[in-house]
Amino acid sequence: MTLRERFTQELKDAMKAGDKRKLGTVRMIQAAVKDKDIESRGAGREQASDEEILALLQKMIKQRQESAQVYAENGREELAQQEREEAEIVQSFLPKQLDEAETRAAIQAAIAETGAASMKDMGKVIGKLRADHAGRMDFAKASALVKEMLPKG
Repeated sequence: MTLRERFTQELKDAMKAGDKRKLGTVRMIQAAVKDKDIESRGAGREQASDEEILALLQKMIKQRQESAQVYAENGREELAQQEREEAEIVQSFLPKQLDEAETRAAIQAAIAETGAASMKDMGKVIGKLRADHAGRMDFAKASALVKEMLPKG
C-alpha cells in the first residue's frame, strides 16, 4: 500500500470511527501533499515522490512539536496537547525511526562511502543520509552526530 493509499484508507477509517482529531489531521496531510504535487508539476515532474512526502511529514511533525512547546510555555496546555496529538498521528505514517546506534552506524557508512575527511565534507554526508534514510532519521540529531563523528580540521 502506497503512502497516498494509506492516507485515503486512514481518512475513511477516521470518518467511520468518528475520530475528529485524526480526520482533521489526515485531511491536513492530504492538503499538504496536494500542495507538494502542485509544486512538483511546476517543476516539470508528475507528482511528489514518496521520499518528498516523507520529508514533508517530518517537517509537519517538527512544526507541531515546536508549536506545542510554544503553547505550553504560554500556559495554553489544551492547544499544546492538540499539537502533540497531531504530531503523533503524522508520526504514525512514517516508517520506524532509527535508534541512536543505528543512526551512528548509518553515519559511519555514509562517511566511508563519501570519503568524508573533515567538516568541509559534512554536506556530502548529510546528502547521502537524506538519500538513503528519508523518513527514518531525525536529521537535526543526525547533523549533531555527524559533526561529532567527522574529524575536525
